[in-house]
Amino acid sequence: MSRYLLNKFLYTVDRDPELVERYRNDPRGTVEWWEANVANTLLNCVSGESSTWLTFEDAEREALASHDHPRLFELGAHPFLTLTLFIAMFERDHEGLGFQKLYAEQLAHFSLPYPDITT
Repeated sequence: MSRYLLNKFLYTVDRDPELVERYRNDPRGTVEWWEANVANTLLNCVSGESSTWLTFEDAEREALASHDHPRLFELGAHPFLTLTLFIAMFERDHEGLGFQKLYAEQLAHFSLPYPDITT
């Protein structure tokens, strides 16, 4: 499992409005495209530099493809990264702070100690 790769996905998608919309409308296709084209590029580095070994595990890929933020948290994705991305995708579908409240409710079953979110 790579918490780094989960967090990198959330971070990079959240910073590109076109990717946010793509992920909202075609999550599975976006995850597959991102894994094939972006996962092994180095974050904040000159273009042309890349690695070759980073891939999602099936559980990570499925949680991303199904927008399952409680499962992502369980797998070690940072909750602030999921929250900011999912607000960008779903806040428009809820009144006021409706999405933020739903997000909190869906994570309420977690208790200390929380899943490890270190990368």
